[in-house]
Amino acid sequence: MAAVTDEVLAFEEAMAQYDPVLGFEVHVELNTRTKMFSSAPNGFGDEPNTNVTPVDLGLPGVLPVVNGTAVEYSIKLGLALNCQIAEVCGFARKNYFYPDTPKNFQTSQYDDPIAHDGWLDVELEDGTVFRVEIERAHMEEDAGKLTHQGGASGRIQDAASSLVDYNRAGVPLVEIVTKPITGAGERAAELAKAYVTQIRDIVKNLGISDARMERGNVRCDANVSLMPKGSTVFGTRTETKNVNSTRAVAHAVTFEIQRQAAVLSAGGSITQETRHWQEGTRTTTSGRPKSDADDYRYFPEPDLVPIHTTTEWIERLRAELPEPPAERRKRLKADWGYSDEEFRDVVNAGVLDEIAATIEAGASASAARKWWMGEIARLANLAEKDIAELGVTPADVVEVEALIAEKTINDKLAKQVLGFVADGEGAPRAIVEARSLAVVSDDGALNAAVEAAIAENPGVVDKIRAGKLQAIGALIGPVMKATRGQADAARVREIVMEQLGVRE
Repeated sequence: MAAVTDEVLAFEEAMAQYDPVLGFEVHVELNTRTKMFSSAPNGFGDEPNTNVTPVDLGLPGVLPVVNGTAVEYSIKLGLALNCQIAEVCGFARKNYFYPDTPKNFQTSQYDDPIAHDGWLDVELEDGTVFRVEIERAHMEEDAGKLTHQGGASGRIQDAASSLVDYNRAGVPLVEIVTKPITGAGERAAELAKAYVTQIRDIVKNLGISDARMERGNVRCDANVSLMPKGSTVFGTRTETKNVNSTRAVAHAVTFEIQRQAAVLSAGGSITQETRHWQEGTRTTTSGRPKSDADDYRYFPEPDLVPIHTTTEWIERLRAELPEPPAERRKRLKADWGYSDEEFRDVVNAGVLDEIAATIEAGASASAARKWWMGEIARLANLAEKDIAELGVTPADVVEVEALIAEKTINDKLAKQVLGFVADGEGAPRAIVEARSLAVVSDDGALNAAVEAAIAENPGVVDKIRAGKLQAIGALIGPVMKATRGQADAARVREIVMEQLGVRE
């Protein structure tokens, strides 16, 4: 029976009937200077088809050469994931045809990955730690990139033509593959997001990847299957390909659980297939039947010799590893003086690095948290983006704080400025000048605005003169409105008291 693709079961009902089994394949692009097997530059955003060599294009007679830095980066990542590092490993040809794979095969690793049998402890939002077993982390090369034209969605399904850019073909990748993950239950989506977030944090911390998910530096294939409650037999899995944000990974897992539950509860069967994530509708759509390893006809790469590691080499790389993210978090929490709840919120929001960089650039710990967890988070939610993708930098926050300290702007104006920064209008100081957003400091203008407010609110004036000084706030509001929020509220209060002849 064909799988139903347009119906879902309520999440609570799905959880009552089935246990999800998860698996993640996270692809990490390494930020080496050159590609995995050629001397072509490894760069992002250059003119299409300019960062290529005959090796990348698979021209006859070419010979690949392994990028030694990419191998060391891969070992470091394996160590950070508590993996065993292979004494000997080699490369294989993974054979398949696709227009963005010019050789008609991908040089990868098959039965002897560089790193294997590791684990990662993943912390969930409430502090619960969930251990994810790592099956392997293997080296390979990336494919090129297709740009589909002539359709509304930008996807191949409704495109009239496609353009191919081979700049990405041959970029070094490490693919991290988990073992099947059971026991997550209703927290499956939360675990998915936390796991990918932690992988992103690790590779960024190691300095081996730019870790920009919006650029595809980190991409996740999310595998989901369902078991009836009480069963120990895994169901048929689907693989949602190339999900490129932590938020989308969580949504993709949730949708697949609900979709598969609807199929199974209606008596249908799940098709083993790849699926595509549709961000606009937060759904997955059918791709192609999922191939098994035999379908790729793996065989050893004849043009590359095996890689032999030594204990000395591995231990040298281990000694170069930076402070692990978990230990770093403990240290930063103590340094910043955040409460457990405050720090957990920062970690869950994914802005730990941004706050750390903001503090290192000169802001106080409280100010950094206020802006990243407050207005910047609000702007990101409004734009439905991860905070890191919004376009506001730690330097921008420090500049905003400096403008406030100079009394050039106040907190209300600062929020406007950050919004314009997120819109791409430039740096905060330049925006303040271009938009004339500085605080009104001219006492003449403020006195006039206060006089007007006093004249328009005689009842409030009587209360203030009767000793109810808290009523001054009712006059400050109209003054702020008259000055478009650009008045210094403290100075307005002083002028009100001066004009009414009252004292504290």
